Amino acid sequence: MTAVKETTSIKLDKKAKEEAKKIFKQLGITMGDAFNMFLYQVTLQKGLPFEVKIPNDETKKAIEAIERGEDLAPFSFEELGINDANHKI
Repeated sequence: MTAVKETTSIKLDKKAKEEAKKIFKQLGITMGDAFNMFLYQVTLQKGLPFEVKIPNDETKKAIEAIERGEDLAPFSFEELGINDANHKI
């Protein structure tokens, strides 16, 4: 049985949309496919399919600094408490 599709209109952050579209293309899926996957996961999880938290003051300051292009230094997974020396960010 094929799911009934309907057209909808939503407002998205332009930059986030364009970056996501590049990733979806690499994955071989459309933006619509991705949104449907998200909606199916919301239904399965009975909520958002990822953790959402209100950032503390320290995290807010770090986010603001990153958005300004500051404090962008490479770090290792080990520094994040992940013991995988083969990965660097």
